[in-house]
Amino acid sequence: MPPNVPFAQPILLDPLLIDKVWGGDRLTRFGKNVKPGAKVGESWELADLDSTSTSGAGGGAAHSRIASPEIPNAKTLRDLIGLDPNAILGDAAQPKHPQFPLLVKFLDAAENLSVQVHPSPTYAESHEEAHLKTECWYILDAAPGSVIYKGVKPGVDSVQFEKAITDGTVVDLMHAEPAIVGHMHNLPSGTVHALGAGVVVAEVQTPSDTTFRVFDWGRTGRELHIAQAMQCIDFDLAPVATQWDSPLSDNGLRKTLVQTEFFIVEEMRLERNYSCTGAPNAHASGIRPVVIMQLRGSSVVTGTDRSTEPLHLVTGSTTVVPASASRDCVITGMSDDCVCLVTTVIG
Repeated sequence: MPPNVPFAQPILLDPLLIDKVWGGDRLTRFGKNVKPGAKVGESWELADLDSTSTSGAGGGAAHSRIASPEIPNAKTLRDLIGLDPNAILGDAAQPKHPQFPLLVKFLDAAENLSVQVHPSPTYAESHEEAHLKTECWYILDAAPGSVIYKGVKPGVDSVQFEKAITDGTVVDLMHAEPAIVGHMHNLPSGTVHALGAGVVVAEVQTPSDTTFRVFDWGRTGRELHIAQAMQCIDFDLAPVATQWDSPLSDNGLRKTLVQTEFFIVEEMRLERNYSCTGAPNAHASGIRPVVIMQLRGSSVVTGTDRSTEPLHLVTGSTTVVPASASRDCVITGMSDDCVCLVTTVIG
């Protein structure tokens, strides 16, 4: 292992802010440098992509920069993985292409997002340029009456849906779920969906930037991908409800919200000076990294190396706990309203 490389402590990442036609300025509430009246739609908290779509992050690579600690020979998360893939990724490492297997964001929908779908497993297998994308949304803020759209109503088939795209009535055929702060929504690949106006979410997803739009609310200038989308939409896929598990700690409240083959996302609520393990979810075998998003309040995170300074997280901060340190990770609340998302990486 290279000397002086902090594989035994959490790594704080810098966000990448991305303007969107539907974006706003509410991510300032989550510590982002957004000017009043701006149209920032996404804050990429953790990204390790060699390429992105032109409609996503502009078509170039997206590799999160390391904010803290200062690491010799490693300016980005990709650099750090390159120094020792097994220490960072553990059993989530892919031998042929060491890449962090998550993309983590905050989203601010000042206007409706396009109705869209991501490649289904069948589509991705037959199209090399398309990448599977399963994601979930945790509602952070919601204007009165705001909704999210996910999945089609029972009995809707592809013929009806495609006609509704042409008619501009596609959302009438979709489930409209009230956006309630603290609720989690799972969106497996193949689920047609849209984030409604007035909603801010934390998003955890597989590392893909492939999106097929079918309806853009009358906005012009953005390409639709109706033919590709119709091949991907699962018309038999019912919306997946929030999953709950029992608390793992008496001091803190740690509940499983979503469990997929790619990741497990938990909510942790802590009072001031109360601590809880930040170790990987018990259902995940092997040694795995953990990603912590500070949604509200503040906390302190420590890894295996207790001789180093603990990492202080404030609202909007995101940290990666390397696989080599995750089993000993401890999160301590530093405010009375500490809420975190703790994501275990499956791979």
